[in-house]
Amino acid sequence: MNRCPAIISSKTLFVTATAAILLLQLPAAQAQDEALQGQPEVAVGGRVFPVNALRGQIAFGAPPAIQLDGQPARISPGVRIQNAQRMLVPTASLIGQSYVVNYTREATTGMVNQVWILTADEASTRRASAARPFFNFWPFASNTNTGPRDDGNTPYNQLPGYGQ
Repeated sequence: MNRCPAIISSKTLFVTATAAILLLQLPAAQAQDEALQGQPEVAVGGRVFPVNALRGQIAFGAPPAIQLDGQPARISPGVRIQNAQRMLVPTASLIGQSYVVNYTREATTGMVNQVWILTADEASTRRASAARPFFNFWPFASNTNTGPRDDGNTPYNQLPGYGQ
């Protein structure tokens, strides 16, 4: 009776490790494909931007003041600005200049926290603009809901259910 475990050969260990690595990469590739959906800039050879990035015209003033589509706005203290060559740019070097950009806002304060200055090809693609609400949760986006609503007097059996 042999109570010692069998020694695993290096070939078996290599094959098992390779199979595990390949299986772990499948969900990552699927997630990357899902992240690229809704990215029109990628189709023209541009960068990959977050899905919630908005398009706008930005004019830089003395930091933190900016004009975003003609409306006064502020950039956050930790703003990251990438120019068309994908390099980070300090805000002080952009004072008095205007660009077409993609940008995101902070969820709590509404300040602009990421800015991508676009190339001509990226700017020519269509993307959602600043008409979208700053925040995507109630009560900020409640006026965009066109589905059934409860007025407070609706009987329980007539309330909208999940998926209606």
